[in-house]
Amino acid sequence: MKINKLRYLSAAAGIATVVAGGVAIAPLASADMSTSTSAHVVDQRAKTFELVGKQTSIEDLDLGRAGISPGDQRVIHEDLYRDGEKVGDHSVVCTYTRVNPAALQCLGTFSLPEGQFAAQALLHLPAPSYVDVGITGGSGDYRNARGFVRTVPAGDTERHFTVHLKR
Repeated sequence: MKINKLRYLSAAAGIATVVAGGVAIAPLASADMSTSTSAHVVDQRAKTFELVGKQTSIEDLDLGRAGISPGDQRVIHEDLYRDGEKVGDHSVVCTYTRVNPAALQCLGTFSLPEGQFAAQALLHLPAPSYVDVGITGGSGDYRNARGFVRTVPAGDTERHFTVHLKR
């Protein structure tokens, strides 16, 4: 039973570490639907940027019945990197809400020099090859944050993030 729990929680960790923050690199374009042509208008408040999360700690908490049960948690901390330089950190907690099939509620907070922002998702296992997680708010430069983060696992302890941020 412990091996199954670890397998499910490991998959959850890959999904859970889905949100990150950083400095904007490139604006996103959006279609202007008010004209008959497909002209594009650049939204100067929309930004996309890449980060890498490297896990520094992980803890599984068996809080209910022995083995995986609703309420069990996985707590993860990661360092965040941009261009090989550490720029911040990320913490996430995933809580099992259902066991078979598995569903987890994951909440993460990401801290960068510009401020912090949070995101959350209801995740279902088995995990897909990537997960989009909704940005739910923030502080500092991210105080009006909304958008999503796409996460892609890159091994057991590393994640690649593409942040689609509207401020």
